[in-house]
Amino acid sequence: MAKYAIKRIFLGLLTLFIVATLTFFLMNAVPGGPFVAEKSISPAAQAALEAKYNLDKPILERYGIYMSDLMHGDMGPSLKQRGRDVSTIISTKFPVSARLALWAVAVAVCVGIPIGCLAAYHRGKWADNAIIFFATCGIAVPSFVTSTILIYSFGLKLGWLPTIGLSGPLNYIMPVTALAFYPTAYIARLMRSSLLDVMGQDYMRTAKAKGVSNFKTLFKHALRNAILPVVTYVGPMLAQLLTGSFVVEKIFTIPGLGKEFVSAITNRDYTMIMGTTIFLAFLVITANVVVDIVYKFIDPRIKLK
Repeated sequence: MAKYAIKRIFLGLLTLFIVATLTFFLMNAVPGGPFVAEKSISPAAQAALEAKYNLDKPILERYGIYMSDLMHGDMGPSLKQRGRDVSTIISTKFPVSARLALWAVAVAVCVGIPIGCLAAYHRGKWADNAIIFFATCGIAVPSFVTSTILIYSFGLKLGWLPTIGLSGPLNYIMPVTALAFYPTAYIARLMRSSLLDVMGQDYMRTAKAKGVSNFKTLFKHALRNAILPVVTYVGPMLAQLLTGSFVVEKIFTIPGLGKEFVSAITNRDYTMIMGTTIFLAFLVITANVVVDIVYKFIDPRIKLK
């Protein structure tokens, strides 16, 4: 176990290095710069800003400086939010996105797994067909469409829920629902197909032959093996929702990390783009490593090499 964990951590660090390198060179390959659009400053002031942030140096030298600072935990200052470090911005904005994402994950897991089991238990019946229809809609409809429908229905027409910010508990309902709609539908379909596959195994038929009820065989014997694909999906899903709720945060005017990332791309804030990209990659890699290790505890038959 320890040897496997060390190996995965090393591969994760290597992947993080590759992501940082590719992001740096691809970002700088795009024509223009962060200060080109600032028409209010003179060419001399623009040159001074470029010299201050090392943008006047050759790209390989800039890469070496950035990676050296990154190794010491310094992501550099934001090029647009003057006087603020990228690390400070991430540490300030990430908790907002994290609360939103964790609620969405909780809703997706707590709703998706039971309705997936319900669909498998009532295979071929009206409940199964209704759940499949709901899951298909959830996978097909993007989050910005769901957000728009929720705002129009419950915010504008009915006036039941607030549509901007996260100032109170009611503010979480619509953005969490918009974020959780797709993963809930995906988990439901994944759980249904996995459970149906497990229910066709020999040991399940043996349990039924011994007179064990369908409900007991489903939730006591089949669920533990059938839930493995869901665990695989939940890890990356959590990392994706933690920093990937950009569109939802923009629509509901939520002051999270997603809003900062969108603004950084629009304003060509190089250090902010690098910082958020590396942070996202770190979360995805960490989630995958944790999921692989959790596998062993869920199913002891799995061998980690």
